[in-house]
Amino acid sequence: MIQRRRIGAYGLCRDDQGRVLLVRASANSARPGTWFLPGGGIEHGEHPADAVLRELAEETGLSATVVRVLDVAAELVAKPPYLEHTDGVIYQLAVTGGALRPESGGSSDLAEWVAPEAAARRPLSRFAAQALGLPLPPSPAAPAEPPRPVGPQRRPARGQRFAAYGVTHDPAGRLLLTLIADGYPGAGRWHLPGGGTDFAEQPADGLLREITEETGQHGTITGLLTVTHHHNRAALGPEGYPIDWHGVRALFQVEVAEPSVPRVLERHGSTAEAAWLTRAEAAALPLTPITAASLDLG
Repeated sequence: MIQRRRIGAYGLCRDDQGRVLLVRASANSARPGTWFLPGGGIEHGEHPADAVLRELAEETGLSATVVRVLDVAAELVAKPPYLEHTDGVIYQLAVTGGALRPESGGSSDLAEWVAPEAAARRPLSRFAAQALGLPLPPSPAAPAEPPRPVGPQRRPARGQRFAAYGVTHDPAGRLLLTLIADGYPGAGRWHLPGGGTDFAEQPADGLLREITEETGQHGTITGLLTVTHHHNRAALGPEGYPIDWHGVRALFQVEVAEPSVPRVLERHGSTAEAAWLTRAEAAALPLTPITAASLDLG
């Protein structure tokens, strides 16, 4: 099957009776009859928080505000001839207005407030089950290795990527940072360890893998801090030409209980160097914007 990736944003809404808002997949969907959290794909350049509010209005007729980000997760779904990987950002929402109604002619055909015990008896998407703390539905088998491109490849004009980064500390409070190698966007600046997740990989697993590859450290994730996005209409990287690039980035809090001297284990990658730094040492270095902002996250 052809591998395909997308990024989505989904909202957990509860009413004053504790019921959760769910939408049912229509016949236009790859999974008719499955119940989802309101939400859907993030448009190119769109902030995930804006996407979830737009999708909520389209699918249910309701308006809301974002309370906080709850979780990030990946879901694998068979949509022949595609095997689709969705990275989902799950928000807690507070409904502020509108009138509940179903979507017309879209991927859902019913919107309903559902009691938790009733939701547990319905066929749920992975994101809905995870947000409600219910057993996760079965997932298609992950591919053993990515398919190799066949024939001439078209140069992409734009791209969208989901990535996970760690605000990573040791017991002494030092921050783990990586230096971006030449030939990559942000070259010469210090960055948070992490990067793009692999196909069929959960965000937390991808982050811990990236930390080990880039720094030789083994960490434990202690929480999700925030989700940000970045839109660069002319990102210049190893492709050698500008690409309209949109990145959605999950930032986790990570602790390394037994730090060692950082070593870059990946070869010919985007990381040139890694180091443990005090907050003052880090602040004196050229930092990427997301890294500079993370100094205020604890």
